[in-house]
Amino acid sequence: MKVDPHAFRPKPGRRIRLKAWLTAIKPLYKSDAQYEKRLAEGIERLSAEHQRFAAAHRPALLLIFQGMDTAGKDGVIRHVMSGINPQGCSVFSFKQPSAEELDHDFLWRTTCRLPTRGRIGIFNRSYYEEVVVVRVHPELLRAQRLPAQTLRGKDFWTGRYRSIVELERHLHRSGTQILKFFLHLSHEEQRLRLLARIDDPGKNWKFSAADVAERARWKDYTRAYEDCLSATAKAHAPWFIVPADDKRNARLIVAGIVRHALEDLKLAPPRLDRAQRKELRSIRARLAKQR
Repeated sequence: MKVDPHAFRPKPGRRIRLKAWLTAIKPLYKSDAQYEKRLAEGIERLSAEHQRFAAAHRPALLLIFQGMDTAGKDGVIRHVMSGINPQGCSVFSFKQPSAEELDHDFLWRTTCRLPTRGRIGIFNRSYYEEVVVVRVHPELLRAQRLPAQTLRGKDFWTGRYRSIVELERHLHRSGTQILKFFLHLSHEEQRLRLLARIDDPGKNWKFSAADVAERARWKDYTRAYEDCLSATAKAHAPWFIVPADDKRNARLIVAGIVRHALEDLKLAPPRLDRAQRKELRSIRARLAKQR
């Protein structure tokens, strides 16, 4: 079953209500074996597209993953990108900002990690935390030492959305393809995943009491994400709202969307000019004579 990226892509300019988007859909597989086969096939095709992408050495690709706690961002990145050559891919997880990062504007720490041409950059959380977590917890703004008049401005959050949109538009013009994934998890599925982390000794290390505290702010986070997605879903930097209650489905969907994006670039390896081909034939002739 093929993945249609448009089924998960909200249209720019429209208000996004997350309750209108499914957190679970009919599985794209019928058995464990079929899931493993389809994921392996998807990764193999993705790897082939990545080789062409790297050889062209023209565009860059930035993948951004956002979602509620336990939404499965780590698992999607680990499984979907497992077939990508590590030399052509970088993964960055953005946690609580350091003192140095807080001394810069809110886009600085992620801008330093943007992918170079011919590489794929993956952000596990990103600058979008600054219009989601920080919006739910405005007390965090105090640590950013912003001018008082900036904080008092009525359009503070609108200004941050605008900064993000302008950055992504600049990156797009400069040759960076941007795909943004919101892993859409239900409230009930999050509860079950938190319980699983407690009940399974092998997953205890993943559990944090802070996750439970943040769960109490579910409605606040939903509103923050709705505002954020609505303001920043653009044709040049689309969001994909991926049903995440089924981890395997989410992985297959993301793999399909990334592969489609690389295929749409229609890249081919660089072609040699006449002089380069002549030199290559000469080198081959010398190598063929060597013993």
